[in-house]
Amino acid sequence: IREECLGPNHPDVAATLNNLAELLRAQGKYDEAMPLYERALRIREETLGPNHPNVAESLNNLAGLLENQGK
Repeated sequence: IREECLGPNHPDVAATLNNLAELLRAQGKYDEAMPLYERALRIREETLGPNHPNVAESLNNLAGLLENQGK
């Protein structure tokens, strides 16, 4: 719904993707979480700039997923 209302590249869509990825990660569904984290990161970098705190959050969450996977 959020994506339909705001468009696919809105920062709020990125937040939703990030939250869904966090849920999937907590459930151990790492392969499903990865593309959502990556998309959220891409949206945030493009819309907010590379130095925004939300970009740092996305990078941290992606790193946590990789750590969970032993990478």
